Amino acid sequence: MHLGDIIVDGDDIYGDGVNIAARLESLAEAGSIDISRQAYDQVDRKLPFNFRILGPQKLKNIPKPVEVYAVDLGEGARQVSNHASRGQEITFCQTKDGVNLAAASVGQGTPLVRTSHWFTHIEYEWQNPFRAPLLHFLADRFRLIRYDGRCNGLSDWDVADVSFDALQHDLDTVVDALGLRSYALLGISQGASMSIAHAVRYPERMSKIVLLGAYALGWNKRGPRRGLDVKTFLTLMREGWGDEHSAFQKMLCTGLLPNASAEQIRWLAELQRMASSPENTVRLRSVFDEIDVVDLLPKVSAPTLVLHCRHDNLVPFEEGRRIATLIPNAKFVALESENHVPHSFEPAWPRFLEAIESFLLAV
Repeated sequence: MHLGDIIVDGDDIYGDGVNIAARLESLAEAGSIDISRQAYDQVDRKLPFNFRILGPQKLKNIPKPVEVYAVDLGEGARQVSNHASRGQEITFCQTKDGVNLAAASVGQGTPLVRTSHWFTHIEYEWQNPFRAPLLHFLADRFRLIRYDGRCNGLSDWDVADVSFDALQHDLDTVVDALGLRSYALLGISQGASMSIAHAVRYPERMSKIVLLGAYALGWNKRGPRRGLDVKTFLTLMREGWGDEHSAFQKMLCTGLLPNASAEQIRWLAELQRMASSPENTVRLRSVFDEIDVVDLLPKVSAPTLVLHCRHDNLVPFEEGRRIATLIPNAKFVALESENHVPHSFEPAWPRFLEAIESFLLAV
């Protein structure tokens, strides 16, 4: 990118301004953005990006060297840029109570179904750096299947029933519509309880289960808590959903991504706005807070991997340990991270990916 004068001649544009931009494009690495000093002076301190100084660069047919800066998009954004053009097939199916659900399928190999959780958007999160790196990693190795549960993403938002049973029927509807007979489940956060209940109902279908940041007891079921009460939390959520500058967003990131940059918070807020309305988000959160699948844990028969970040402030480490203790022969992996879900910009990321891949591919 460059800022400079151009010459317009009919449908053509030319001049040094155009030439410098074209030379910068050829200079830049795939998936990156390079800008000239002129462009940098206009955006510095006005956009939530960091810049790396590449110094004066000699560009073809440009008499004087041009000072160049690289936009630091972060590792997550670079991975997204390399995968975003990869197509996923999106289809729709309908539940018995008439709710239209959207499902996405991409990749080859063993079917891996990610159960729906708090807020999802199967189309937008494929490109959003907050979630895309993990999705792309999995799609490179498995047939990754995701769906938007009711009140989320491309599925129907105006829905009467948002009970835990209704959410279970969403999962049942998707796997039946896709004709899946044997598959693995990936349950993240709230999606873990749905994975557990589904695995107990359909043990003959389960190949393996991966649970991340999981809990068997919802917030309201864990006994007395210090600090914010549920009513205040839901009020803040309703008022601050999708607002990167809200008190709710700051509070959520304290548990979800404690060291989040302004850019990462913006990614999260954008995903929230796309995924669901504040009203539906509060309705779903109220359901998740009442979850209790503890009695189902000893009945899970499929091989299970439980991963939990050791310093997770959103779902206590002890919740993941409880699940691993009560599911027969479950494998437990503690990740050295403060985040609720590991991200590509932290040291725990390689171990996280290796644990999932080796578990799912093991014979």
